[in-house]
Amino acid sequence: MRIFIDFNFEAAHHLPHSFPDGHVNQRLHGHSFRVRVSLQGRPDPKTGLIADLGAVKTTVDSAKDALDHRYLNEIAGLELPTLETIAIWLWRRIAPDLPALAEIGIYRDSCGEGCEYQGEFETLEEAA
Repeated sequence: MRIFIDFNFEAAHHLPHSFPDGHVNQRLHGHSFRVRVSLQGRPDPKTGLIADLGAVKTTVDSAKDALDHRYLNEIAGLELPTLETIAIWLWRRIAPDLPALAEIGIYRDSCGEGCEYQGEFETLEEAA
């Protein structure tokens, strides 16, 4: 069984090395992002909960504050702020406080794009 909590943030970024010279994404631009944090497990027989969503919200609010209305390229670990890198960054930030963490989804709904990450690796180098 999975439970989840969603949050949104607005941020600016540019992708200097991800596209050919002159590509629009090399210029500063912004997005509305939606994040889904999913936890997986069996409900505790005493509480009926996998996790207290209020406590989960407290954890994710800290991450949201670090991203919302920011220039992502200036955040340590997000110098190359692709969907993939943001997902890894979020996982590393919240996983220590959420032992049932199963997946982080990050979406740009207006573009019809997203990334879903299950914590398979810690860095992009490990993904290669």
